[in-house]
Amino acid sequence: MSAVSATTPAPTGGMRGSRRTVVLALALGAFGIGTTEFVAMGLLPSIAESLGTSEPTAGHVISAYALGVVVGAPLIAALTARMSRRTLLIALMIAFTVGNAATVFAQSYGMLMFARFIAGLPHGAYFGVASLVAAHLAGPASRAKAVGQVMLGLSVANVVGVPAATWLGSTLGWRAAFVVVAVIGLLTIAALCWYLPSLTDMKITNPMTELGALVRPQVWFTLFIGIVGFGGMFAFYTYINTTLTTVSGVAESLIPFALMLFGLGMVAGNIVGGVLADRGVVRAIAIGLVAIMAMLLLFTLVASNPWAALALTFLIGLSGTALTPALQIRLMDVADDAQTLAAALNHSALNIANAGGAWLGGLVIAAGYGYRAPSVLGAGLAVAGLAVLGLAMLYARRTRRLATPAPEPLVTVDAR
Repeated sequence: MSAVSATTPAPTGGMRGSRRTVVLALALGAFGIGTTEFVAMGLLPSIAESLGTSEPTAGHVISAYALGVVVGAPLIAALTARMSRRTLLIALMIAFTVGNAATVFAQSYGMLMFARFIAGLPHGAYFGVASLVAAHLAGPASRAKAVGQVMLGLSVANVVGVPAATWLGSTLGWRAAFVVVAVIGLLTIAALCWYLPSLTDMKITNPMTELGALVRPQVWFTLFIGIVGFGGMFAFYTYINTTLTTVSGVAESLIPFALMLFGLGMVAGNIVGGVLADRGVVRAIAIGLVAIMAMLLLFTLVASNPWAALALTFLIGLSGTALTPALQIRLMDVADDAQTLAAALNHSALNIANAGGAWLGGLVIAAGYGYRAPSVLGAGLAVAGLAVLGLAMLYARRTRRLATPAPEPLVTVDAR
């Protein structure tokens, strides 16, 4: 199935609302997923106290969720290849809601770890399938914009969902935050059941076809671009609190405002990234990586100025997130018939980037290079992402050259 046929607009028959309404329903699920992914970070002290464990040990529940994402994305995408996309999206959101409801009722550390793992399983597959559906409904000319609108739910979660759920969890107990997430899950299930069309014109594959994505070099090139290039943003973001207070002199009371600026940058990045990717996917990836590198390097130069640091916080969120729609579309383009698995793997890659960027950023701080160092490291990771993109383009050119048949030799006729 070519990229064009995969994204030909679906007929509107059977739709109870417009295509925009369907995309909003998909984005609502993304909003819930984004909220549950990050809200635990601000509630760790409460979680640790209620379970009678230490905060570092309670932090493993975040790792359990991330592990669920990394494992669930390829596994679910492959095993459910024959399932209707509509049925699959609803089933994924049911699993998400069950996982978060189990989080609310978990009475022990082991139960909580298991619940967070279950909640993370549908994450990557949901975003992958939702992106394919949004692109399919929008058509080739606007597919990246539609994908960006779905991802917008994740970005808005950082601006609205996470702060609100964190406040509620701090006020009424940490379980209340996950009650809210479960309610968002229920609302999404209802919205998908009501607005999502049958999607019978979307091609159904099979597990072996989907697994074929794993033998395509361009799929791996694109995943590594995300892992390396996107890791730069997370190297900065993980330590943003201490960096802004100790290096930039930003008051502790302004840190929530700084986090909101970063979230607003993510919202803008999804919009800008979608527009750029519709005009040229590879170019959009290159622009995103160059922007991440430039903004992180600029931050290291002006970090001592609090207002400049806050402005760069917004711009780093924008430039980093602008990469996401382009990477998603690129994976769909190079996966051929295995688009579901490839699109889902993008979110496994981004979670690896999250963990890897945070780990590498911690290493340079622990080595004594200070809190500007993660930004310098992040810029280096963006350059590495550009290098991988260059290798991917060289490989594609070489493949095309080898696939082009050599011209037949001219035959000369002896007229004697």
